[in-house]
Amino acid sequence: MPSPERAALAGRTVSRVGYGAMQLERLHHDRAAAVALLRHAIDLGVDHVDTAQFYGAGFVNDVIREALASGDDALIVTKVGAVSDSGGPLPLRLAQRPDELRASVEDNLRALGLDRIPLVNLRRADRRPGLVAEGDQRVDLDDQLAVMTALRDEGKIGAIGLSAVTLDVLRRALPAGIACVQNAYSLVNRDDEEMLELCAAENIAWVPFFPLGGAFPGLPKVTDEPAVQAAATALGRTPAQIGLAWLLHRAPNVHLIPGTASAAHLKANLAVADITLEGETLAALAAIPARPMPADLR
Repeated sequence: MPSPERAALAGRTVSRVGYGAMQLERLHHDRAAAVALLRHAIDLGVDHVDTAQFYGAGFVNDVIREALASGDDALIVTKVGAVSDSGGPLPLRLAQRPDELRASVEDNLRALGLDRIPLVNLRRADRRPGLVAEGDQRVDLDDQLAVMTALRDEGKIGAIGLSAVTLDVLRRALPAGIACVQNAYSLVNRDDEEMLELCAAENIAWVPFFPLGGAFPGLPKVTDEPAVQAAATALGRTPAQIGLAWLLHRAPNVHLIPGTASAAHLKANLAVADITLEGETLAALAAIPARPMPADLR
């Protein structure tokens, strides 16, 4: 069944294929090119841009502020829970405490030149892949939601999302009003099927990251699957396009935020919304065995 091209996200109806801005940091050496690429995305119809202040140590948000004209009506989504740390062993460190979450929202507001951010995702740190909280960074969910709801009540953010969370955390957070969940999910990593179903039932947008798998060494890649490659050949598409299109067909509340620093790749990503996967193809893709996330990455 063809997927509708638009769906609800944080009280808006937007195109189901947005743009993940993290890859803009690859153009750090050429700011004008980064601005032009994002401007091109908006001109092609992108109206959902996903970002974070720690992407490129602030470079990405600066590009977004410059690229988006006052007349653009793009839904800007950011995330908090970590900050840049150029002098550390990793380019970012966790910032999970309520005071740090508030400071991160304020930093995003200033960098983006906004009075209100339509949607802010709380990136939890109790689940891999990624950093796991230790010491004073192990913060109770209720304390985090308290500051997020206060920021929403103050009008500084429009809606609250969650990222990298467990099913239990989502269930605990539901009374706060959750607009979206960003978790690792793909054709070859379907650990969170039950959470996706709950989101669909609760009208919560599902925004998968690592949508083609293979984000870490040893993890399977969607594009390596013979059934994906066969579908790509039959439909005259790339394997990556088939993997992304499957996600759109998986449930009507799925939104994609593929990122790229290439104009050609951007066009290919946006074209995914026009791909129709018929029953036989969907059955072949559904037969691909899902691989649980390795224990050391959970």
